[in-house]
Amino acid sequence: MKTIKFILPILLMTLSVFSQEKPTEIVETFFKNYQKESISIALDNLYKSNKWITRNTDAITNLKSQMEGFNVDYVGNYQGHELIVEKRLTESYLLLSYMVKFDRQPIRYTFQFYKPKDKWIIYSFKFDANIDDEIEEAAKLYYLNLND
Repeated sequence: MKTIKFILPILLMTLSVFSQEKPTEIVETFFKNYQKESISIALDNLYKSNKWITRNTDAITNLKSQMEGFNVDYVGNYQGHELIVEKRLTESYLLLSYMVKFDRQPIRYTFQFYKPKDKWIIYSFKFDANIDDEIEEAAKLYYLNLND
């Protein structure tokens, strides 16, 4: 009986460590929900981690409405996603930017995560279709080191 009392707290501590999702795991869950369920369910599950964001239901409803416009008739089928960049500001703040591939065009999804104490929460989520403009701008001569 004493062994069980000793092992049980250790198991519970281990489970709490394993239940701590990393931002990349949260994003992968988002994309699984996005592909198998709907954007609405994916966003609801994404925002569950942050009680402060869920208080702003009008903004979330507006975001869902905009993203539901990325339907098969408008952008084609979802074909997957690829990480563009991962930027860490500190050990507690992380940005993950993904190119989401559709038949017609790519769209960038940007996730920002914050860890105020011991658990990562979604801090910000944005999307845009300016990837082509930015890559063209980056290819301009004034960005290149021509002295090599």
